[in-house]
Amino acid sequence: MNGSDLAALRMLIVREQRGEWVSPHEIAKHLAISTASTTKLLDRLTERGHIERRPHPADRRARIVVLTDRARSEFYRHLGHRMTKMRDVMDGYSDEELRSIARFLDDMEDALIE
Repeated sequence: MNGSDLAALRMLIVREQRGEWVSPHEIAKHLAISTASTTKLLDRLTERGHIERRPHPADRRARIVVLTDRARSEFYRHLGHRMTKMRDVMDGYSDEELRSIARFLDDMEDALIE
């Protein structure tokens, strides 16, 4: 599995934990790749049993990308220990501190993109 595949799966895991839907367009934007490359990526992940494309629950014209149970279990089997360690570190910070850190990282990302 290449870096883009892993980044897409990680994005889906995070967004799923937040209860947010993910469109193919959002994956393309997140990975900064073309729609054609996104289609290939999604085809590859579908063939490997990691994702499914489904109709959007609120907009029948749109599609969403969701993780399969297989992908979720593989992700946690390989990265669950690291995620637990990261959560343990995050527990040492207040919600206000985490919001400040997130804002700082967003601002740094914006500065580097320009």
